[in-house]
Amino acid sequence: MNAQPVRVVVADDQALVRTGFRLILESEGIEVVAEAEDGEQAVAAVRRTVPDVVLMDIRMPGLDGLEAARRILAADPTPQAQSPPPPSQPQPQRPRIIMLTTFDLDHYVYAAMAAGASGFLLKDVTPEHLAAAVRLVRTGDALLAPAITRRLVERFARPDAPSAAAPHRELGTLTPRELEVMALLARGLSNAELAARLGLSEATVKTHVARILGKLGLRDRAQVVVAAYETGLVSVGSTPQVP
Repeated sequence: MNAQPVRVVVADDQALVRTGFRLILESEGIEVVAEAEDGEQAVAAVRRTVPDVVLMDIRMPGLDGLEAARRILAADPTPQAQSPPPPSQPQPQRPRIIMLTTFDLDHYVYAAMAAGASGFLLKDVTPEHLAAAVRLVRTGDALLAPAITRRLVERFARPDAPSAAAPHRELGTLTPRELEVMALLARGLSNAELAARLGLSEATVKTHVARILGKLGLRDRAQVVVAAYETGLVSVGSTPQVP
């Protein structure tokens, strides 16, 4: 387990929200390295501090959270004031982004996930859930609020959506079992539920998920959900048939 505290940037145009999140996170031993009140400030703060996680409000004045997330995930993660580390040293990782929204079904959230965000939270999240979600998304091990995320994807994913990126189309590289796991992930099943459904151990399920991520060049389970719909592996309203 990583002994270093999780480092977070909080981006929201409401000062009270930023302050509240900071107090909650710091009380849980999570370090808030910067705050931002709009997308431009968020991009600059991430470039300067290279956090592990960004809590990003979707709706902000000027540059909104969605475009800010796209810019952050497309940028070189090396801090502005530093030169790129030599190959022998660990390379900086792009932060995980959690989108913040006031609404349970906000159409921006699916677009944010497609852009590379790792999940989302409602702004009325409990303190315990907020801290747990930040730690969870840092690991890339699980998708936040899978059942709600599934409903978002099912509501807003369109059959005529643009084709997925090339790595997403390489479903032929997956084994039949990996395809089963991917389809069930898209339906919001947790590792424990997947293990019970498929008669596997949770460790084996984690191995399958890791292989899916590696073969398709995806960051985390949120992108697996998006890719499953965009490639047609799962369609809106369908139920995966697992032997």
